[in-house]
Amino acid sequence: MNILADLFLTFAKIGCFTFGGGYAMIALITDACVDKKKWITHDDMMNVTVIAESTPGPIAINCATYVGYKQAGFAGALAATVGMVLPSFLIVFGISRFLDNFLEIEWVAKAFGGIRIAVGILILDAGITMFKKMRQKAKNKRFAQVVVAVAFLAMIAINAFSLRISTIVLMLCGALAGLAVMAGGGGDCSGGAKGPGQRKEAATSNKPGEASGGIKESGVSK
Repeated sequence: MNILADLFLTFAKIGCFTFGGGYAMIALITDACVDKKKWITHDDMMNVTVIAESTPGPIAINCATYVGYKQAGFAGALAATVGMVLPSFLIVFGISRFLDNFLEIEWVAKAFGGIRIAVGILILDAGITMFKKMRQKAKNKRFAQVVVAVAFLAMIAINAFSLRISTIVLMLCGALAGLAVMAGGGGDCSGGAKGPGQRKEAATSNKPGEASGGIKESGVSK
């Protein structure tokens, strides 16, 4: 199948189940683009989720645009974005055009009551998956657990006391916490860089008078 058609159909399928907004769709996008299509990695998905949340526009559309652009440039971004938007646009247009008081229909209201529960489960599943991947990649696992615990408690407090705090503010607080830990030596963003203890062990294991095979240099030279 042509990559543009594949992008369009994949995101159109996801777009047909946009109940609950972008956060509920993260699990669907991860399943389609990471697990099945292998278009992006789990690390890419976590990064694009943060970027999509901090930029204008719905998070699901931003994710679709990123994936499409990575696979087929501007044309891929356009195909994925249109595929994501078109189904929900047609559904909402049809409902508003032909059905008055749609949510007041008894069976529709009951169906949406069940959908709300499913949406909550999808959002929770996406959060748990991202936490597991973050914990695996984190150099300081205790710090990762503390950040998640604090964020969870903050979410409960915000909802319990009806506080109005911007998501951007919470994201900036998380970024500042990560920078503070890195500046204090608690994190390692260099990937393969060795710490002081590792450099010391490497220095002691490779003495000037020894070669890698365990033969002394003086014996080789003679």
